[in-house]
Order: sequence, then structure tokens, then C-alpha cells
Amino acid sequence: MLNKVPQIGVVFWLIKILSTTVGETGADYLAVHVGFGAAVTGAITAAMLIMALALQLRKSRYVPWIYWLAVVLLSVVGTQITDALTDGLGISLYLSTAVFSLMLAALFAIWYQQERTLSILTIVSRKRELFYWAAILLTFALGTAAGDLATEALGLGFRLGVLVFGSLIGVAALAYRLGASPVLTFWLAYILTRPLGASLGDLLAQSRSYGGLGWGTVLTSLVFLAVIAALVCRISMTNSSNKLPIR
Repeated sequence: MLNKVPQIGVVFWLIKILSTTVGETGADYLAVHVGFGAAVTGAITAAMLIMALALQLRKSRYVPWIYWLAVVLLSVVGTQITDALTDGLGISLYLSTAVFSLMLAALFAIWYQQERTLSILTIVSRKRELFYWAAILLTFALGTAAGDLATEALGLGFRLGVLVFGSLIGVAALAYRLGASPVLTFWLAYILTRPLGASLGDLLAQSRSYGGLGWGTVLTSLVFLAVIAALVCRISMTNSSNKLPIR
């Protein structure tokens, strides 16, 4: 199997942040504005995610549109998991953040114990790919819980949330440049892009009376999906990475 993960660069992080914003606004749009409700929306997006992951797992190499479709759907489902625990079951954001943190740490420990690496540059077997996608789902759920905890429960708000989480990602990038572990800084930044994207989505979509810019979930979702589609098309036409196995 060839490496199933794209090269990490500016475009990767841009699409990742945009996809997390779509996960926040898209889930709200389907559940509230379309009127599907949380249960039906969850069933629809879960079924779409299963199909996207099945298609991803069948491929022997990285295919941009399939990979990023799976990421966007994982973002939506990860958001719904946390929202269901918080809104449906009344579970505290403090508790859900702590539980998802422990689950992700346990997954990383098992992954490393079996494969001796957590690097995304070596997703060259089915087992590693399954570990990878499980970790992605947990990062979205954890990022949603941590982001809601910071912006809502702790009162940071959307604007300050964007600044805080953006700054933390900048710290992780600086640490990487100064010689910190690439694997550690990657996963820290990956987790932090979820609350950054969610804060950005809320800032754009929420009404001005709630501190947002009033774009609404429809416009925000459509604009971000259009940008994601354009970037993925560009990658598909010019991408030459992952053509050889990672040794």
C-alpha cells in the first residue's frame, strides 16, 4: 500500500480548518434549519461517513477528493457526537473533554505499542490506516468539546476563541521549527484546528446579537465548501505526492 495521507503543508492546514468549520455549521444547518433534528441528521451523516471510509479503505493510494470527503464527514460526525452528549444527555463539557482526551491518549498508546510510530508519513498498511481514522474522529470530538468548553462554558466567545486557538497553533508551529517532535506538534495542531474552525464558523454564522457576523449557516457552509472543492480540485490536478511507498 502507498502512503494514504497527503503531504503536510499550507494547503493541508487550510483545508483542514475549512473542513472543521463546515463540520460546525453543516451539522447545525441540517439539524436546525432543514429540520431533520439531531437523530436523523446523525443517521444520515453516519451512513455517508461509512460509505466514504469504505471507499477510502478500498484505495491503495491517496486520492484527494476521497480523503477530504472523509475528513469533512468525520468533522460533522465528531461534532454531532459531542453535541449529543452535551445537549441530549446533559453531560458536562468538562467531563466530555476529559474523557475524549483519555480515549485519544489510550488510542495513541495502543497504536504506538503495535506499530512503534504515530507518524502520518507511514500510513502504509490497513491497520495503521484504521488507527489513523479512529484518531481523526477522536480529535474532532475532543476539539469540539474543548472548543465549546473554552468559548461557551469559560466565556471566551467566538472572536477571542479564534485568536486563542490560532495562537496556540502558532506556538505548535514554532515549536516544530525549533526542533520539537514533528509527530507531537502535528497531532497537537491537528486537535487545535477543530476548536479554531468551530470558533471561526460560529463567528461567521451566528447573528450579530450573539457576537457573530450574521452570515448564517447556509452561506458559511456553501462558501467554505466551495473553497474546499476548489483547493481539492487544484490538488488533484497538480498533486504528485505519495506516488512511491514510504520506506
